Order: sequence, then structure tokens, then C-alpha cells
Amino acid sequence: MASKASPSSRLVFCLLISAAILRPGLGWYTVNSAYGDTIIMPCRLDVPQNLMFGKWKYEKPDGSPVFIAFRSSTKKSVQYDDVPEYKDRLSLSENYTLSISNAKISDEKRFVCMLVTEDNVFEAPTVVKVFKQPSKPEIISKAPFLETEQLKKLGVCISKDSYPDGNITWYRNGKVLSPLEGAVVIIFKKEMDPVTQLYTMTSSLEYKTSKADVQMPFTCSVTYYGPNGQKTIHSEQAVFDIYYPTEQVTIQVLPPKTAIKEGDNITLKCMGNGNPPPEEFLFYLPGQLEGIRSSNTYTLTDVRRNATGDYRCSLMDKKSMTASTAITVHYLDLSLNPSGEVTKQLGDALPVSCTISASRNATVVWMKDNIRLRSSPSFSSLHYQDAGNYVCETALQEVEGLKKRESLTLIVEGKPQIKMTKKTDPSGLSKTIICHVEGFPKPAIQWTITGSGSVINQTEESPYINGRYYSKIIISPEENVTLTCTAENQLERTVNSLNVSAISIPEHDEADEISDENREKVNDQAKLIVGIVVGLLLAALVAGVVYWLYMKKSKTASKHVNKDLGNMEENKKLEENNHKTEA
Repeated sequence: MASKASPSSRLVFCLLISAAILRPGLGWYTVNSAYGDTIIMPCRLDVPQNLMFGKWKYEKPDGSPVFIAFRSSTKKSVQYDDVPEYKDRLSLSENYTLSISNAKISDEKRFVCMLVTEDNVFEAPTVVKVFKQPSKPEIISKAPFLETEQLKKLGVCISKDSYPDGNITWYRNGKVLSPLEGAVVIIFKKEMDPVTQLYTMTSSLEYKTSKADVQMPFTCSVTYYGPNGQKTIHSEQAVFDIYYPTEQVTIQVLPPKTAIKEGDNITLKCMGNGNPPPEEFLFYLPGQLEGIRSSNTYTLTDVRRNATGDYRCSLMDKKSMTASTAITVHYLDLSLNPSGEVTKQLGDALPVSCTISASRNATVVWMKDNIRLRSSPSFSSLHYQDAGNYVCETALQEVEGLKKRESLTLIVEGKPQIKMTKKTDPSGLSKTIICHVEGFPKPAIQWTITGSGSVINQTEESPYINGRYYSKIIISPEENVTLTCTAENQLERTVNSLNVSAISIPEHDEADEISDENREKVNDQAKLIVGIVVGLLLAALVAGVVYWLYMKKSKTASKHVNKDLGNMEENKKLEENNHKTEA
């Protein structure tokens, strides 16, 4: 069990030491320890057989000894001297190895192991070195921004609690920054805490930036010595906002469009490539020498065609640095003449024109009652079927949303016209009388029996199409009657009568009115017949030419031909006279 040595025993021991014959000790031995660890110092002496005791001391700066531990070889007891800085920190083993817990900077001393015999004292010195790893370096006092071509303090790299002191190095993008006059200024400082004896190192960096430093990482490191040699710790990266002047101005139109049309709102945006970007610009409109001061945007609302031209913008303080863009405002004008609701009379002529004025070629489409027409309408003589709603529509294909349309509502009016027909049923039991009426507005039809004035209400009417329709009655008269058909609209009242014989008296039927649909069919058939006839005439002509060439060889044959031709002309004239007579 360890106990403290009494003052008398220490005095006796000192006297013994002073009287002893000193022998040369071993060479210097160094023990490296990390701050806070346990320092272990072997005695490094062979224990002699006649050993009395062992003892450890350290030497003050002035060389005077301070004894700290004692161990007897016979009693196996350990005594620790009353040294405050080593209170409860010492441990001396049986082989005289001394351990000091919680290593401190103040433990850096020259310790000596002493083995004492009756006639000699053996010593083995040990030098203790204590190392403290510094804290991870940190860049503090960072500049909020750096300006190009200006030497400015970038920041301070700091690393604390180091022993011994370390060295700080600055890096730009991983490469070491060395002092350079007017461009790189590094000031290194170190301070020691008088209590802990630990060092704090700082290094301030003044740096002259350029645009190449944009997004460039800066770091620093601390290099220090530890128990196992030299080591380096790096800081986190720091990226700085680099301010640089505008070197180029650009202008753009918002929102981005392939084409601008009248009525659009457009915004001009001017930008400079400096950092920070310029906040104000001068905008120049087409034909204007003075610029309009604005933020980086200038808006034009409801643009017209006269807004077409070159637009420019420049810096406020450097008007020579400009950017320009050309803007074309597309337009489309349509003029329909006549337009709106137009009322014309049957048979009138009506010229119609749709005039287009546009910034580029436009497409024109005509519609009638929502059906596309093949060509623009033109009326030399109006018919009822020409009435309807006409629309002239135009558009610029390359300009989205640029369309114009105007409409013409054509009304074709006409006085009522009547044609009456009659037809006997094949059974001979009834007769069908039809009153065909044409006119617009739609005429009202009324049937009466002439003489008696009776009104016939049991009629059958067809649909009213293209200004035409008919009213039909079926009768079986026992005696001759005269029927009257009256058609009336806002323009006129028209009356027509038809004599109808009794059902027992046979009579000639009137031809029925040809409907528009049937008329078109007849026209198609007539066209087909005309085509066939023209083809036959061409074939006959070819045959005649061949025959004439053949007969030219014979005069006799030629005379006969001429004679036959004369007879044919006479026959033809006779036939024409007969036709005229029949007519």
C-alpha cells in the first residue's frame, strides 16, 4: 500500500544521495504522449540484486530535482511525494515503470529513474513530449461578396487548442495560395493560453478576385505534429459571391412567341451579364432618340401594327452598351361588301367582294350555311336558292389566333308566281289539282271554287324549299268546275284559275311542274346526251374526211356526192318547214 514519505526519511535519503558515488547513466529517451492520455515511462535500468529502493524525480528549468515517487525493494511499499500538480496522477509499478495519467502540457519535463544500492546510484533519464491535436480549421469573418480587380479581405482561418503550434495554409480550388504582392496577402498569428498552454492559430487572407473565381471553392488547412508525426486537417469549402461589371446586354421579348399580332401585350426584358445584374435600363422605342427609364422590363399593351420596328435597351451609365430586337406586329383586315342583312329581288344582280389586307399572305374561305364553297359567290341574276348566310373567313396560318370573319345574310324576295296542273287518276275516279307557287316571303295558298266562292280546306302541301312549294287537292267533280288558287305574301296577291271537267268527261292532263331536284337530274341527262351527240359528230367528221380523201380520186364519184349533198339540203329544209308548221 502506497504511503507518503516523512520529512526525516527524505532528509536521510538526500544525504545518502549526496554521499553516494554517481555512475554514468543511460542516454536520453523520449516518450511521446497525446494530450489527456496516460504517460508511461519505463525505468530502462536492470534491477541490481542488492537494490535498496527506486525513486523518480523530474528536473526544474534551473536543474534542481523534484522527487515524486519512492519504492522500497524490501518492503514493497510505494510512497508519492507531496507535489500538487501530480496529486492522484502517479502510479509506480514493481519494475519501477512510472505512469502519469491525464497528460498535460506541463508534463513536458525531463524525468529520471533512480535505482539505489548500498554503494551506488543508477540513473536513466526520460524526456516527455506532449501533443495536442488542434480543432478542425474554420473560415470565419467571411466577406459577403468580393469585387473583381479589388484586393479585399476574404476571411480568417482559425484553428484552436493546438500543442505545439501548427501552421495554416490557404487553398483555391485545391491549389495552395502563396503570397503575391497586390493579389494575395496572408497574415498568420498564434496565441497561447497561459492556463492551458494551448495555441490558437489564425490566418487572414486578402485576395484580388476575377471572374474566374465564380463558384470557385476556397479552403484552409492546419498542419501540426502529433505523437506519430506530422498531420493535416482541412476546413470545409467556402464559395464567395463574386461581383463583376456588366460586359454585355441582351434583350428578349416575353412571352416567347413565334409571331405577335395586334392586340397582344408584350414585355421587353433587358439583361446584363454582370453580378449583381443591373436593375435599371433605358428602353428605346422605334424612332425615338430618348430612352425610357425602367426596371429590367418594359411592357407594351394592346400593340398595333405601327408598333412594328427595332427596339433597343442600354445600361443607365453606359449608353453605348446596347442590345436590340426587331418586332413585327402582324395584322389582318377584312372588308365584306355588302355585309349584314341584305334584301334583294328575284333576278337582281349582286356583286360581292371580300377584300383582305394583311401583314403576309392570308387564306380565304367562303361558307354558306356552314358549308364550304368552292369559290367566292357572285350573282348576276339572283334565284331563291341563292338566299342564305354567307361568311367570308380569313386567317394567317403562321400567326396563332389571328382570324377575321364577316357575314352576309342574303334575302331574295319575289312576288308570288302560280302555275296550276291537273291529272286524272288511272282509275278514273278522281282528279288531282296542284297549285305550284314560287315566291318569298313564303306565300300563303288558298283554294276556292269560282262561282260559289266556297273555300277548300282539305289540301296537302309540300315542304317550302328555295322559294317553292305546292298545294294539292284531290276532287271527283260531278260537273264542270273552275278552281281558283290564290297566293299572297307581303309583296303581292296573285290569282290563277283552272277549268276542271266532270269526272265523266275525259280531258287532257296538264304536265306537272318539274322540281329543282328533278330539274338537276334532267340537266345532267341533257349534258350526257349532248356529250354523246358531240362524240358522234366528231366520229362522223373523221369518217367524212376519210371518205372525201377516198372519193377525190374519182370525178364521177365526186359529182354524185355533190348531188346527194344537194338533195340532203333540200330534204333538211323540208323537214324544218314541217317542224315549223307543227309548232
